[in-house]
Amino acid sequence: MGRVFVDVWNVTSKPLNVMEGLAFVTQPSNGAESLFVGAVREFNQGKSVLGVSYDVFEPLARQSFADICKEAQEKWGEALSLYVVHGKGRLKVGGISVVIAVGSPHRDEAFKASRYLIEQIKHRSPVWKLEHYTDGDSEWTQGCELCTDEDQVKEHHHYE
Repeated sequence: MGRVFVDVWNVTSKPLNVMEGLAFVTQPSNGAESLFVGAVREFNQGKSVLGVSYDVFEPLARQSFADICKEAQEKWGEALSLYVVHGKGRLKVGGISVVIAVGSPHRDEAFKASRYLIEQIKHRSPVWKLEHYTDGDSEWTQGCELCTDEDQVKEHHHYE
């Protein structure tokens, strides 16, 4: 049976630690460990970004993360070990905002579960992102469910 750890950390006082996530999911029964690290990027939707402030309704976010982890185990096996930690507070460009680690007997399940976790968290969890721009403005960004496919295509091509 896999293990699950979910939490929200104040990134102002304790930066997220990628290696803690990887260590949590590493087990002798695993043939794969998958790691997703979300970071603050310097450009978003054509604007130059200074940093991001994350606001999280912590009790509900933890429950949401746990529910999503349970769903992943139901889809890809109870042997999955899952680690999800999202940041709360302000980060500069390059700062780590989310760490998701998946340990699994096989790589396919690890990759699929990792993708599922981040997509579901972005769509369903009470996490809000306020971007701070170099021009002095700040703007609450839309969640993925509010972006059109065209917006995502433009974003993708901007970074190629």
